[in-house]
Amino acid sequence: MPAPADLPEPLPPRTVPSEPSGSPSNPAARLLNLVIALVNTNASMTKQQIRTSVAGYGDAPSPDAFERMFERDKDTLRDLGIPIVTVDAGGHADEVGYRIDQDAYALPAVDLTPAELGVLALAAQFWQDKSLRTDISRALTKLRAAGAGETAMDAVAGLVPRVRAVGDAYTTLLDAISHRRAVSFTYRAASTGEVRVRRAQPWRIAARRGGWYLVGLDLDRDAPRSYRLSRVEGRVRATGPRGAFAVPEHVDVDAFLGGRGAGGVARLAVVPERAAALRARGKVVGSVPDGDTSGPGRDVVEVPFDVRTALADEVVGYGDAVLVLDPPELRDVVVRRLLEAADLGGAGEGERG
Repeated sequence: MPAPADLPEPLPPRTVPSEPSGSPSNPAARLLNLVIALVNTNASMTKQQIRTSVAGYGDAPSPDAFERMFERDKDTLRDLGIPIVTVDAGGHADEVGYRIDQDAYALPAVDLTPAELGVLALAAQFWQDKSLRTDISRALTKLRAAGAGETAMDAVAGLVPRVRAVGDAYTTLLDAISHRRAVSFTYRAASTGEVRVRRAQPWRIAARRGGWYLVGLDLDRDAPRSYRLSRVEGRVRATGPRGAFAVPEHVDVDAFLGGRGAGGVARLAVVPERAAALRARGKVVGSVPDGDTSGPGRDVVEVPFDVRTALADEVVGYGDAVLVLDPPELRDVVVRRLLEAADLGGAGEGERG
């Protein structure tokens, strides 16, 4: 397979013309231009060739400024895993060249089974947010070209998850969690409808019940809270320095979102040779007798669980291959999940906040 950038056929020298002197240089565009040039060179490119023929480097006001710019870009590309190698053409500093190691840079051949490609397609359909949808669609198109085509979706037909769009909040919150920065946002409470500014230390982002939630420490209340992102009004802003707090080692998202019920043992009626993951965690204790409306001939499997909603979500994923016999509370959650799946336009449940 060609290199990840889907690069064109090798072009003659000066394929990436310099921008006019004094024009602003976009660092991302300059890095991409450098990658294209170093991939397509027949042997290597010297610094002088790079400065005169790769767009963006002609903006450097002096040789020293170009040196700093080029060294910084080389380090950035190497940090991204792009193997830039140095070619010594004869020992003279001006003759030292650079190129990208094609063998190390190119992806190996992609050989996906229909089931594997189907799972990737299913995951791609999970992301409805506009900030990720375009990139994921392009990636999936390339994978389909190397895989099994439309037959890949047969294994996951009818299992497409739907989660409402995150909007602009997701990226900001993800960066804030990564950098341990506090955030502030305007929030409309579910219980009272009150709109006010909330300040929080973000710990986790989770998808539950068809929506996205933030779990973190409310700085004004000095207590952990959860917030449904669809109730955030306007932009989320990161505030304060990086590394301002530490995320607790164990954040029980289900407990914060009201999803932890009393643990126990579930009794499930399972179609023979189905639901291998459930069977692995439990044990078969019998079979459903003939004449029982729960499904004669099914295996009765007992599965221990800690989080009721987590097990309910798993059971729903097996469709009609798994029926809940006991406890009634688990059966009620499964029925509610199935009704929500049948009515994807529903509003979903509220949240604490």
